[in-house]
This record gives sequence, structure tokens and C-alpha cells, in this order.
Amino acid sequence: MAQPTHARRQADWWRSAVIYQVYVRSFADGDGDGTGDLAGVRARLPYLAELGVNALWFNPWYLSPMKDGGYDVADYRTVDPAFGTLAEAEKLIAEARELGIRTIVDIVPNHVSDQHPWFRAALAAGPGSPERELFHFRPGRGAHGELPPNDWPSQFVGSTEPVWTRLPDGDWYLHLFTPEQPDLNWAHPAVRREHEDILRFWFERGVAGVRIDSAALLAKDPDLPDLAGAPDPHPFVDRDELHDVYRSWRAVADEYGGVFVGEVWLPDAERFARYLRPDELHTAFNFAFLSCPWDADRLRAAIDSTLAEHAPVGAPATWVLCNHDITRTVTRYGRTDTGFDFAAKAFGTPTDLALGTRRARAAALLSLALPGSVYLYQGEELGLPEVDIPVDRIEDPMHHRSGGTDPGRDGCRVPLPWSANAPYAGFGSREEPWLPLPADWADYAADRQERDPHSLLTLYREAIAARPAFGEGPLTWLPAPEGVLAFARAEGALCVVNLAASPAELPAHSELLLSSGPLDESGRLPQDTAVWLRA
Repeated sequence: MAQPTHARRQADWWRSAVIYQVYVRSFADGDGDGTGDLAGVRARLPYLAELGVNALWFNPWYLSPMKDGGYDVADYRTVDPAFGTLAEAEKLIAEARELGIRTIVDIVPNHVSDQHPWFRAALAAGPGSPERELFHFRPGRGAHGELPPNDWPSQFVGSTEPVWTRLPDGDWYLHLFTPEQPDLNWAHPAVRREHEDILRFWFERGVAGVRIDSAALLAKDPDLPDLAGAPDPHPFVDRDELHDVYRSWRAVADEYGGVFVGEVWLPDAERFARYLRPDELHTAFNFAFLSCPWDADRLRAAIDSTLAEHAPVGAPATWVLCNHDITRTVTRYGRTDTGFDFAAKAFGTPTDLALGTRRARAAALLSLALPGSVYLYQGEELGLPEVDIPVDRIEDPMHHRSGGTDPGRDGCRVPLPWSANAPYAGFGSREEPWLPLPADWADYAADRQERDPHSLLTLYREAIAARPAFGEGPLTWLPAPEGVLAFARAEGALCVVNLAASPAELPAHSELLLSSGPLDESGRLPQDTAVWLRA
């Protein structure tokens, strides 16, 4: 018997979901200690339900020394006390589900914290021990082992520091990120068993999915060869043996009806699509669209290439404008260079926030009209800009490992403003939050935007509510002037975005569903404005 349509849609919810990214530390402070926590999230679940999102993706909430924002995990089965307890996480998962909101947790399989029991045991056991086989320990090169085992670069763009740290006993250990994040040896069966058990642990607590951090980095060439000379295949990026890992993970997810989204940064479309085969990951983040400049031709090319690379494996695309690592959208779109590149980040880059906000409003309608799922980073619906963090308050290791030249990622992680007239803009703290809030943060507060029919929050709420008008069908490009993007979906809904300098005539339509800004006096679409129409 065929599965009922409603049941199919419930099972495939992830194919067209709007998923809200929660950076817990900066979302809402429930206990007033300056750090966001699960109590704060639970208190704001009605806000998220009213926003209309289908799921929440949480950055790591596990026990961690916080040397890299929680991506240095000491225990995957324990919630860090700064955020709450495991029991509270279980309540959050259940309460969100009662509101129709699913939960996605973040898994960091490439490495653990140097405070993880496995690594502490490896340090205590010494060279040549079985405990060290769970990681990548090697003797050094040079006459006295004083040189690192190879020439691999840090995965923090711009970092000048090595990826090997030498211990007093002479061994070196590998860490593609910080020294506090030793890389695991995925050739060891115990590493694979442990992560499959972690997946089951969280699926059994009701999570609907898992986001996989640095998903293409796990496997390493056992010989750890130098990068000099460009070895092929790459010794630690996108190795073929990774796919066996994800096939085994998919079998675990299928037991629970769970889904995966992978963080896969790869320029090769065919290699990227391999991760999305029917027995591997369900979805992967679309970084080509995220980093694309505000340019009609390049946006269309990014959309076309994204849909083309997903089509052979039948996977849905994902669309995202910003996340916890990326310069906030209204800031990026207000700059001369509207793309994103980690290597290009710099202090003091001029920004026109009015221009950036106008473009961000249009980009919101563009991304929400595309076929697939959409990820919305917390605060994007409020139009928050990137913040210039005082140098002495920056915590991000990307800044420190660059020798102070990279501003780091803390500027997009500033706590959210909830109440315009409350201390610290209603974040909930009795004392200054872990990152300082700008003096004008109250202007962006959620309670103020809720009362404003023209606010970005109102636009996002209306757009998410109206998004089903586009249905689940494919995208068809429509004829349009240069600088204008126009497409239709199967249900007869149209999206038009004008990036040209001159106002654009709207195509024939029966109804204006939504607009990111006002039309001009002749009913034309101004520059940096988007509309949804019914044909």
C-alpha cells in the first residue's frame, strides 16, 4: 500500500524545512550569569514557534573547556554546566517537538578536547601505547625529533601556527585546528564504534537529526605524507574511505528515522555529490551560495550549479546566508566586496548598513523561495550587523592563531537583543554577557520589531508562513532584464529580485504575495528589492 501523502511529508520534512541555528551561548540567558543556556532557549520556544521554523540546529552544548566555542568536546553524553543539564536538554527536545519543532544536534567527529578522557589516558600511557593509537601520535623528524612529522597547514585560514604539538616525552600529536583539539584516528575501530554509540545516545533522546562538523576531514592517509608536491588523493581532505564511515552512520540514522546535514567544503561538484548518495548523508551545506557576492549573474550561477550537483543523487539543496562562522549578512552586503572569504577578513572594513539591510531583506525572500531547505542563523531575522569586538574581549582562536590580523568570528556571535528597555537588551544577564553588546543593540530588539509591520522580523515571519505557496516542485527561470532574477515554481508562485540599478517591470501576475520593500510610484520593482507573486 502506498504511503499517505501526509505521512510522506512528515518523513521527508527535512527536504523543504526552515531550520533555525541556535548558538546557545548567545541566544538567551535563563539564569542571569552572562552566558546563554538551555533555560533561555526553552523560555523563547514560543518566539521560535511564532517565527514558523520547522527545526532547531544547536551548536555543541556538550561538556567543553570552550577553547573553540564548544567545538572542543570533552564528553558527548554530558551537557556543559554553563548551558544546563542533560535532563534539561531532554525537556527542551520534548517541549520543542510539542510545538512542532524538531531538534538537530552538532557532532564534531574529527577531533575531541584535550580534556577528553581518551586523550588524557593517551598522555598518561606514553609513546607506543594502545591509548595513543586512538589519535595521531608520531615521532618528529630531524636528528633529534625536533621537527614536526609533516608540513600540513592549519585549517584555520590565516593561522601561522603548526598543526603538531610536541610532548615532553618526544611524541608529537596532530591537531588540524587548535592544540586543544587533537585529531582522532578514524582508522581505529574503537573510534567508529564510539561515534555510532553517540549517535544512538542522542537519537534515543528524541533528536531528529545530526549536523556533522568538518565532515570531509576525518580520514587521514596512514603515512601522513607531506603536502608539498600535491599528493593525490589528498592526505586529509575528502578521502574515499570516509564514505564507508557515513554509510555505517546512515544505517544508524535509519533505525531512528534521523537525518544528517554535513559541513562539506569541496570545490568539486561530483565529489561533493558523493556524500549525498541515498545511503550516506541526507543533505550538506551549500557554501557556494553562502559566499556568493550580491550579483545577479553569479547568484544565478550558484543556484544553477547547486541544483545541478544535487540532481544526480536526488538530494535537496540547502540555502543559507550566514552562520556562526560567517560575517553577518547585513554587514557583508553593505560592503564593496559582498562575497565571503575567510582569507579576506580584516579589521575596519567600511560598511553601509542601510544598503546591506535592504539587500538582506531581498536575499531573505530569494533564499526562502528556492527549492530545498533553508538554514536561518539566529539574529538574521532581526537584521543584526557584525560587531567590532574590542581586541581584549575577542575569544575566538582564529583571531589569536592569526597573530591578531584576523578579527575572528565573535562579531557574529554577540548575544541577541530581546527587550529594548531591559538591561543588556533583554538577553537576560544580571552582569555583562560573555561578549559585549553594542550601545545601539536595543534598536534591533525582538520586542520592538514585533510591533513594527515593516521590520525584518515581520518580513521573515510572513515569508516563512507564505513559503508553502511555492510547493515542492522545481525551479524554472523566467525571461528577465539584465540584473534581474525571476523564476517560477510548480505551484504558480513567482519570485523576482532586482539587483539592477534601474527599476524593473513586474511579470504578469494575479496577486502580490509579499515584498521586501515598497514598489515605486509606477508599480515597478526598485533596485535591491524582491517580490513574491502569484501567476
